[in-house]
Amino acid sequence: MRLEQLSAAFLMMILAASCAGPGGNGIIQTETPARPAGVESVLGLTVPAMDTVRVGFVGLGMRGADAVSRYTCIPGVKITALCDVEADRVEDSNKRLEAAGFPKAACYSGSTEAYRRLCEREDVDLVYVCTDWKSHVPIALYAMEHGKNVAVEVPAAASLEDIWALVDMSEKTRKHCMMLENCCYDFFEMTVLTMAQKGVLGEIIHGEGSYHHNLDPFWDAYWNNWRLDFNRTHKGDVYPTHGLGPVCQVMGIHRGDRFKTLVAMETGAVNGPKHVEARTGEKCDDFQNGDLTMTMISTEKGRTILVEHDVMTPRPYDRMYQIVGSEGYAGKYPVRQLCLRENAREGAAVDYSDLGGEKIYSGESLDRLMEQYRNPVLTPELEALAREVGGHGGMDFIMDYRLIYCLRNGLPLDMDVYDMAEWCCLTELGKISMENGNAPVEVPDFTRGEWNRLEGFSYAFAEAE
Repeated sequence: MRLEQLSAAFLMMILAASCAGPGGNGIIQTETPARPAGVESVLGLTVPAMDTVRVGFVGLGMRGADAVSRYTCIPGVKITALCDVEADRVEDSNKRLEAAGFPKAACYSGSTEAYRRLCEREDVDLVYVCTDWKSHVPIALYAMEHGKNVAVEVPAAASLEDIWALVDMSEKTRKHCMMLENCCYDFFEMTVLTMAQKGVLGEIIHGEGSYHHNLDPFWDAYWNNWRLDFNRTHKGDVYPTHGLGPVCQVMGIHRGDRFKTLVAMETGAVNGPKHVEARTGEKCDDFQNGDLTMTMISTEKGRTILVEHDVMTPRPYDRMYQIVGSEGYAGKYPVRQLCLRENAREGAAVDYSDLGGEKIYSGESLDRLMEQYRNPVLTPELEALAREVGGHGGMDFIMDYRLIYCLRNGLPLDMDVYDMAEWCCLTELGKISMENGNAPVEVPDFTRGEWNRLEGFSYAFAEAE
């Protein structure tokens, strides 16, 4: 089912969610549309194991071309098709394949609709989408509609309408729709996830995650200026998933806990209009996205999350990854730190008495503790390969490797369509909050009542090669 085929009733339901007024408790209510008859949840979805995963790439700019190169280093992969609007990008990626000893792939280019022919091929199992943000949803829907599993770059969607369309299509076709959130595979975040699941940090009560990245050197690198245009036309946190995803995994969101409400606020748009004027000569007085956006989330279990987005100021790069537990703390920015209460450190590999008054693990003591709680997926051999292949220090490679490993072994993916929905919904729900005086907004249950059927995130990392 394509977006244009959505029923009038469904569209009215989405509109009601966007425009709903405060309920009796002052919280703006949203709607969770009923699951269509005969369709089941895809929580824990598996597809038949594939000896070889045949991959088609759509979007071969910087992200897509680098992904093609990484995939030549993953066992069990055959790259069968390449697609981009620009023909020279397709040819460049084919040269990368040849240089790595792979056969040339089928080529599609010259139109924003060229991806359709790739999705219609019989020899594609996985469509890997790295296009501009506005193209993610139609490509993913078309791919699933044609029997393909989908991996979509972040953010996969920005509106509730698009999010529900992806959820419904994944449930209808029983095909994977995974968002490519690479920061979940950062080595520090993976280790903290393992520590949290082993109870080392005690009961998790709070998390923080953000995207602070001065994009001044990069705005002109985006095809047809799409990223600046997106910030100009969208209010809310338009890029929430890098910081939010790893926090949600630690908290087991839709695996024993769920988002309940959020409140969002923003600064004025100071730098955005300047960027538009510098590039177009046009005076911009309609820039929607504030220089800094903050979103606060409460969960069903009484936990809290703070998320920030800032790509407009000179602030240094920072994902603000912080996990606060009743017995311990882990944080990566501005420096890596772990703090544990003495009764939470069973089996720790260092002398706790040497850590100072605040009991902070850092330097060699931190390295030893991190090695002790190494995520079982991140074997020393795989970590070494990831660092060699690269991709944001290796986390991109781990993400791709895990995706293919799970498909080849018929396992649930580490991130599912509900993760995509929950992590992306901050954009529109934040906008609703801001436009209503920073009022609290109810977060829909994208699992439709199954958020506590599974407990914890560890099942996704249970299998390691």
